[in-house]
Amino acid sequence: MSVSPVKRQRMESALEQLKQYTVVVADTGDFNAIEEYKPQDATTNPSLILAAARMPEYQHLLEEAIQYGKGLGGAEDEQVTNVMEKLFVNFGLEILKKIPGRVSTEVDARLSFDKDEMILRACRLIQLYKDAGIDKARILIKLSSTWEGIQAGKELEEKHGIHCNMTLLFSFAQAVACADAHVTLISPFVGRILDWYKENTEKKSFEPSEDPGVQSVTKIYNYYKKFDYKTVVMGASFRNAGEIKALAGCDYLTISPALLSELSKDSSKIKPTLSVKEAKASDLQKVQLDEKKFRWLHNEDRMAVEKLSDGIRKFAADAIKLESMIKVSV
Repeated sequence: MSVSPVKRQRMESALEQLKQYTVVVADTGDFNAIEEYKPQDATTNPSLILAAARMPEYQHLLEEAIQYGKGLGGAEDEQVTNVMEKLFVNFGLEILKKIPGRVSTEVDARLSFDKDEMILRACRLIQLYKDAGIDKARILIKLSSTWEGIQAGKELEEKHGIHCNMTLLFSFAQAVACADAHVTLISPFVGRILDWYKENTEKKSFEPSEDPGVQSVTKIYNYYKKFDYKTVVMGASFRNAGEIKALAGCDYLTISPALLSELSKDSSKIKPTLSVKEAKASDLQKVQLDEKKFRWLHNEDRMAVEKLSDGIRKFAADAIKLESMIKVSV
């Protein structure tokens, strides 16, 4: 017995509807969640890997990375770095078994202001994936959206054919610079922008359409589509399902397991709020940036300056915690 299109739409969850307009990505290092919600891609970061590495079911990945690092020898710091890189790749390899698309693997946030070292680390991560039989086409290297990170992304894309995901992106200046660098994908952070406005303004609650994080991603999406940039916009760091629904139609959205679960149980109707047609009709003007203009424009956005530096510190702190776990065994 066939189901009418109208009835089928009523039966579809918000998550299934969202997938019709937007590529859904899982923001987790937990393979079980990835298997359950069947996203196209998956993203990881030091905080997610730290959380997953503490779970008993993933201890074998940590132990295997430790053995790999020990086998390469060298001073303790060198061994720890090698273990960390192998651990990130081990998680990426397991995730790739469960998704049809790409996994994002992050370069150490402590290198956020060192272009050359970011390039070196990115190439090493890609080599580890290659050694495991994974083509670089299935990997996105995550880099902090500092000026140095964006230039590293530009060079990795142009000279090495390595696809980059620019993360910790909060300002319009960062988004414009990433587009000009022709990186593969950007991850503007929605929820962390909301956090800042709640902490630093009188307003403590926002409707999804008024959410400053939603508005930021909407502006970036419209700018990219209006001027035909190929860089993919992937909204990230959501605090509630309302933010996600308000960005339906965005190229990609990377969503935590908790919010994926909420959307899978939600039967409300979703319509795309972002579209190329509306973007083309927007009154946005083309922005020309060199390094000086980038630094000034970014500096003028207090929220972005504070959240970028805070994000780098937090990812670095979790990387240090991971190193401490590893040092016990090396």
